[in-house]
Amino acid sequence: MITVVKPSTRILSVMYYAREPGKINHMRYDTLAQMLTLGNIRAGNKMIVMETCAGLVLGAMMERMGGFGSIIQLYPGGGPVRAATACFGFPKSFLSGLYEFPLNQVDSLLNGTFSAEMLSSEPKDSASVEGSNGTLEEKQTSEQENEDSMPEAPESNHPEEQETMEIVSQDPDYKEPKERGSKKDYIQEKQRRQEEQKKRHLEAAALLSERNADGLIVASRFHPTPLLLSLLDFVAPSRPFVVYCQYKEPLLECYTKLRERGGVINLRLSETWLRNYQVLPDRSHPKLLMSGGGGYLLSGFTVAMDNLKADPSLKSSTSTLESHKTEEPAAKKRKCPESDSTFQKLL
Repeated sequence: MITVVKPSTRILSVMYYAREPGKINHMRYDTLAQMLTLGNIRAGNKMIVMETCAGLVLGAMMERMGGFGSIIQLYPGGGPVRAATACFGFPKSFLSGLYEFPLNQVDSLLNGTFSAEMLSSEPKDSASVEGSNGTLEEKQTSEQENEDSMPEAPESNHPEEQETMEIVSQDPDYKEPKERGSKKDYIQEKQRRQEEQKKRHLEAAALLSERNADGLIVASRFHPTPLLLSLLDFVAPSRPFVVYCQYKEPLLECYTKLRERGGVINLRLSETWLRNYQVLPDRSHPKLLMSGGGGYLLSGFTVAMDNLKADPSLKSSTSTLESHKTEEPAAKKRKCPESDSTFQKLL
């Protein structure tokens, strides 16, 4: 008997961790739950996510937000990889609040030099198209199996027909009318997708330029320090941020850089410890085999930077005010005449 279960964050995270943990950077399902809790993921938020976990973190955030709010995904390379996100089966209303922006354009956006002409018009890679559930290797193996399973054509007794077929197949300019029409439609569809992608990129750039995001989630295979230091400028004060890494040393370096930079409080580097229990009558005990580790998390909150340190003009104005205060003469003490007269009468 087979039971069809609706896909959820727990089911997909357990499946990926058991079968292909390398695709999600060895992130365990309890670590993912801690990320969603520490990041305060809820409906109506405006979140920024940078992840290379096959879209699992993105899908978990979309499931918790329930289609309310907006998510800006920063991706490296030609396009975002959302294989795990497609497995959730979200409706179109969920995708309306999902935006994407290339990671290589973040510096230009911070410097104020970003423009629409800087966006490349190259199409997305085959692995980054939404809804691609399989990898490129699986597609190649399936094509090879189809080629092997095809029966060989019997040899014909007419050599003239074979020659004409070879000539037609070798001619690159020869195309059937249906193929010509389909190619034209394909080019038009490709241009339409490029225009839509460019429009979504401009919308994401406008949202990032406001610099009032409600949270930041980073879970990638890249070093977290440069990513976090550049993306924190888009987060509003008093908002949480969470960084995941499979190893502890990169997060320790990131922790040190954040302490030197300032603008963050309540920094915490943690590791979740998971152990399953066997629950049976008179035989309940922890299981002997357990997971060695599920990754490390660096979390904290953003605060407003001191404006006096950032703006030198404010420093000069405050110094002039202090100098004026020091130049003012001190108030003199006045004697009370009544007290002097009473003192003379007593004498």
